[in-house]
Amino acid sequence: MLLAIDCGNTNTVFAIWDGTRILARWRMATEVQRTADEYFVWLSALMDLQGIYADIDRVIISATVPRVVFNLRVLAARYFDTRPRVVGKPDCLLPVGVRVDPGTQVGPDRLVNTVAGFDLHGGDLIVVDFGTATTFDVADMDGAYIGGAIAPGVNLSLEALHQAAAALPHVDVTKPERVIGTNTVACMQSGVFWGYVGLIREVTDRIKAEHGRPMTVIGTGGLAPLFAQGDALFDVFEEDLTIHGLTVIHAYNEENGCVPKD
Repeated sequence: MLLAIDCGNTNTVFAIWDGTRILARWRMATEVQRTADEYFVWLSALMDLQGIYADIDRVIISATVPRVVFNLRVLAARYFDTRPRVVGKPDCLLPVGVRVDPGTQVGPDRLVNTVAGFDLHGGDLIVVDFGTATTFDVADMDGAYIGGAIAPGVNLSLEALHQAAAALPHVDVTKPERVIGTNTVACMQSGVFWGYVGLIREVTDRIKAEHGRPMTVIGTGGLAPLFAQGDALFDVFEEDLTIHGLTVIHAYNEENGCVPKD
């Protein structure tokens, strides 16, 4: 069994893959102080609760927070007796190319999403991921990652608005019934929701025009279904895009005999 770990700036997702399907997935807040023992106590308790007795013997990690990788490595070695693959390290190969400016470091989550999108839908892609940041990642016709755009995440924008303007409250992100708000909360919800609808439409339209070929737009991340209600922003929504990408990368490295190193 494969344990796929997607560690983002806000949350970390653990998923168990049996080779054909995802048996279970769990989400926890990303904390750099969390130890390998704490990870295992939490993970094993959830596995017992759901009656999952998986014989995990492989681990693959994608982490946008480098400081968590050490303890995740310890988790893999101490409790699953395996060396994990870590996306972005030289010993973890990608099945697609990366064509960006020399010296540029691309976030591993963005590479994993590109791999997954190409495996599921072929080339000429835009992947819109609603995370701590809202990212637009572009795959060429051969699946190579060729760049993209980064905007502040929805919740990050709301938090910044609240902190910078003391009179404005915390609000939940939702699709408002009307564009014209008649109270402060409704005004904020309208501005954020329709503002991001416009952002997504404009950026993806400009990417398509610059790319010069028809493109498939994939939405992923927790808020993608909500914003899909605003307009025909995505051609397809993929809930488990990053986890799928991790399973594809793991299989590619297995097939090519690549052994993970310490």
